[in-house]
Amino acid sequence: MNETKQLPLLREKFFRRDRRSVPAARAFALWALEDWGLGARSDDVLLCVSELATNALLHGVPVGRGFRVHLRYGDAVLRIEVHDSGDGWPRLREPDGESGRGLLLVEVLADKWGVGVRDPGKIAWCEFGISSA
Repeated sequence: MNETKQLPLLREKFFRRDRRSVPAARAFALWALEDWGLGARSDDVLLCVSELATNALLHGVPVGRGFRVHLRYGDAVLRIEVHDSGDGWPRLREPDGESGRGLLLVEVLADKWGVGVRDPGKIAWCEFGISSA
C-alpha cells in the first residue's frame, strides 16, 4: 500500500526588539491560523503568542537583537515557538502586582509548554491539540 504523509505546515517570522512587535507577532499568528483554517482555540493560542513574545521582549532579547516566532501545524498539533538569544530563562513565579502572570496563563491555556536550549539563547514553546475545520 502506498501511503502519503502530509508534511507539517510551517510559518516563521523575525521581530525586532520593539514594543510594537508583540501585537505584530499576534497578528502574524492570527494570519497563519486563518490561512490554515484553524479557528478552534484561537483566543487561547493568540494569548499564548502574546505572552511568550512579551517574555522574550522584556527578558530575553538583548539590545540590538530580536526574536523569531515559529508556528508549526501537523498531526492535529499546533506548536508555537519563540526563539531569542538572551541569557534569561523563563520560569513560573508568583505574580507581582501587574506582572508575572504570563507563563501561568500559558501553563493553564496550552496543552504542553516548556523551554529548550538554543545557541545562543533559548526557545520557549507551547502546544495545542487542534483539529482543522
